[in-house]
Amino acid sequence: MKPLTPAELVLMKKACSITRDALNYAQSQIKPGISTYELDKMVEKFIIDSGAIPSCLGYEGFPASICTSVNEMVVHGIPSKDCILKEGDIISVDLCVTYKGFIGDAARTFPVGKISPEKARLIEVTKNAFFEGIKHLAVGRRIGELSHAIQVYAEKNGYSVVRELAGHGIGRHMHEPPTICNYGKVTDGPMVVADCCLAIEPMINMGRKEVWLLEDGWGVITRDGKPSAHYENTVLVTKDGVEILTL
Repeated sequence: MKPLTPAELVLMKKACSITRDALNYAQSQIKPGISTYELDKMVEKFIIDSGAIPSCLGYEGFPASICTSVNEMVVHGIPSKDCILKEGDIISVDLCVTYKGFIGDAARTFPVGKISPEKARLIEVTKNAFFEGIKHLAVGRRIGELSHAIQVYAEKNGYSVVRELAGHGIGRHMHEPPTICNYGKVTDGPMVVADCCLAIEPMINMGRKEVWLLEDGWGVITRDGKPSAHYENTVLVTKDGVEILTL
């Protein structure tokens, strides 16, 4: 993990504020009857109109500006004209924004209309797992302390943690060291340094932890077909604590 200078942090914080606003805009547009393709195009325009670049578009060949993962799709769902949101669905929106060379990254799982209590609880526990994790994030502590806390909280609530996907460092590049798992031992991972930015992102399944990669090479779904939720923020760790940049 690489510390950012004060000047770099100004740009990083701007990238993250646009990321936050783009996610809030996405949430405002989600309703039964909209396609994930339409949602992608609206959010893409919002990001560009904000003076930024949608980082996901073209990243390693990804064909859209946001990831739209519905119900059992864990992450990296490709927006499609054929994917029409319906009442009772949940949709995870994951997006990255580049502003003057720096990248913000965040994700939320949103309800589509009225959802079941079971899905609502999954979304809430996934969000809470993030906050439980960052209680253990501090300069001089190991990344594994955060990872372990997320796993313990999710499993205590009866859910499972995806193993194949993880959070990461972030700054001038979307994915930088270190890898930040959502499970593991408190002794895992490197020590956290001051003034680094990290993307922390619990991915929690209602059922079993096992997943499949789709034939499109992007979408990841639960093997048992049960719903999954995703909650991510870019955070800044300083000597004084943790600042959530995308809230």
